[in-house]
Amino acid sequence: MSIKKYIIAVIVSLPITATLMAAEAPLVSIKTQDDFFNSISKHCGKSYEGKVTVDNAAGGSFANKKLVMHVRKCTDSQLQVPFHVGDDSSRTWIITKTGSGLSLKHDHRHKDGSNDKSTMYGGHTNDAGWPQMQSFPADQYSKELFVEQGIPQSVGNTWQMYIYPEKFTYRLIRQGREFRVDFDLTKPINTPKAPWGYE
Repeated sequence: MSIKKYIIAVIVSLPITATLMAAEAPLVSIKTQDDFFNSISKHCGKSYEGKVTVDNAAGGSFANKKLVMHVRKCTDSQLQVPFHVGDDSSRTWIITKTGSGLSLKHDHRHKDGSNDKSTMYGGHTNDAGWPQMQSFPADQYSKELFVEQGIPQSVGNTWQMYIYPEKFTYRLIRQGREFRVDFDLTKPINTPKAPWGYE
């Protein structure tokens, strides 16, 4: 091989060699958050029925409807948990390890799978929390979305999730507002269909 061809061969192979040597940065985590995440992940593939236990808003839209959470998809860094309200399969909770805590997002879709105008709002942990509970104060994207949509009172939202051997709780709180659904983890039920926009 000529020197010219050898040099070209080395140059061409450099990006491949560099790619093989590069390693992903470690995903930094906190034990309490890992324990919380893993406790939910243990229920992967299972579904549970819940009921509204607190709702101080008049005419709650979830009243008299079957409420089902389905721990549908789990990876080492993300949990996807559809929340079915009667025949409405528009909601999916997405819990993600970010390297600086946990993120909770609400993926809202229309029946055709397209994004709702109010989607991917949520929050991010700002402390270690507990293995049984994590709080997600509204993030900046959500605050701007709420103001844009004319619901500035939601800027103060904090979402909380609790996980115990017998019960999972989803809770929303802000000044003057509380909403809570408790799911019975002792009685798995039939898995519902995929949420809207998912396969």
